[in-house]
Amino acid sequence: MIRFGQTCAAIAARAGKLEKIAVLAEYFRSLDDADLRAAARFFTGNPFAARDDRSLGIGWRTIVAAAKSAWGFEEAQLGTNYREHGDLGAALGPFVRPAMDLALFSETLTPASLYSLFEEIAAARGKSAGRKREALCERILRACTDGTEATYVIKIMTGDLRIGLREGLVADAVAAAFNRDAHEVRRAVMAAGDIGAVAVAARENCLGDLRVAYGSPIGFMLATPMLYGSDYKDLCSGMWLAEEKFDGIRAQAHKVGDNVRLFSRTLNDVTPAYPEVAEALRTIPGDFMLDGEIVAKRGENVLPFRYLQARLQRKTIDPELLKEVPVSYFVFDILAKKEDFLIDEPLVERRERLAETIVSGKHLELATFTRLSEAPAPEELHELFDAARARGHEGIMLKRTDAPYHPGRRGKWWLKLKRELSTLDVVVVAVEWGHGKRAKVLSDYTFAVRGRNGELLTIGKAYSGLTDAEIAELTPWFLAHQRGNGGHAIAVEPKIVIEIAFDIIQPSDLHESGFSLRFPRIVRIRDDKPPEEIDTLDRVEQIYREMLTREGLQP
Repeated sequence: MIRFGQTCAAIAARAGKLEKIAVLAEYFRSLDDADLRAAARFFTGNPFAARDDRSLGIGWRTIVAAAKSAWGFEEAQLGTNYREHGDLGAALGPFVRPAMDLALFSETLTPASLYSLFEEIAAARGKSAGRKREALCERILRACTDGTEATYVIKIMTGDLRIGLREGLVADAVAAAFNRDAHEVRRAVMAAGDIGAVAVAARENCLGDLRVAYGSPIGFMLATPMLYGSDYKDLCSGMWLAEEKFDGIRAQAHKVGDNVRLFSRTLNDVTPAYPEVAEALRTIPGDFMLDGEIVAKRGENVLPFRYLQARLQRKTIDPELLKEVPVSYFVFDILAKKEDFLIDEPLVERRERLAETIVSGKHLELATFTRLSEAPAPEELHELFDAARARGHEGIMLKRTDAPYHPGRRGKWWLKLKRELSTLDVVVVAVEWGHGKRAKVLSDYTFAVRGRNGELLTIGKAYSGLTDAEIAELTPWFLAHQRGNGGHAIAVEPKIVIEIAFDIIQPSDLHESGFSLRFPRIVRIRDDKPPEEIDTLDRVEQIYREMLTREGLQP
């Protein structure tokens, strides 16, 4: 793993994609099959293949405890290193102490041997599983001989590689290493769900032998936001379909025989939370992979997203909850059918294959679409948007008829037309250090509205919307205006007013105001507004009542 770590460092030091690919391709060519299979997986930032359900089941506490046993250091030193680097691997790497003994059985880590140890960690079960995982973790760390090797081994264990590589670039490096077509390699990775197996197949020139890996979710295709009332110039080329933008949980469904699995946008298995959807799909003949949205729906009425929260991350669903929060799975795309991987086919052809596969029924609905005029007028879009909102949906999706399915990517093939619920002017009351490239700046802001007696009541936290320059400029101000003794969340003087946009407002016990905002994002810094003039709890309650009225619910 010494060369693996050196390769990671070399890739991280290069800015250009082509340079990164060239470095990685050269490394791949030097490996035997076992090391190639493992290393390709590791470069995606994960210990196992995407299609593999296993996880290491170890957290920071286990890794830190193992590192202290292996190398010995003070917690204060670790805290200082972490504040400087922003991730655990880089923070622990400098503490490496090579073994002093000359034991006959001292280990040398290779990608393949590290992978075997990861398998042992994942397989640990029973009452002593925690101790066994920590012991194996310590064994791995003791085998590391320098800081670079240890840094990147730990980064794999935490899933936080961060060297400027996405899985697509790893696939491109595989293609470059073995002189294969990059698109063919990327497609094989999505179909097989294992970039390690694809790398070995590319070397052996047998990519065509790989089959669709049902049960291994692929990345979801993403849509680019488009502002309501804009010039809609992105719709001037090509032909477009309009679909309703559902207010639910994005879900990818895989069915093989009677086995059905549902995956969330984070690629987690959420099948137990929606047993009625799995049962409805089980009745459909054939093997297939679908994309759609699970929506709370009672009768013909679509319910807001907040109704679904009672079912999120549930391992079991009791009968009462099934009655209280009924759901339907709106299916709008098909990614595979039997052994055919369909993501390169145009959207209209995939929709034809979908219509041949799925029949609407209880808990399962084939999403409808409207063909738009060429270069549609704003009035046409607004009419569809308003009709979708009247039916309880977020807005509309706009998709080019010739669009392939691009997993994990935003582009101009899919657009989402949404209108923000409202904005609030709030004051920042606490800040936190960021992560990754923002580890050295205060980028996470907790904000508040004003209560009826003038008190400040927290209502949410946001970390997106401002530029890096704005965050860098505010950081020294916050540090100079701390209140109290600091801690994870640093209380600051309530002087900085920001405008927050959000999609939904809902009751919540998490914040002092009694409300929380869904998808809050910072619109701008309000230098023109003093803290005394921020929005009030009364305004929050007014927005909430208006939202319920539009949804046909009692305030």
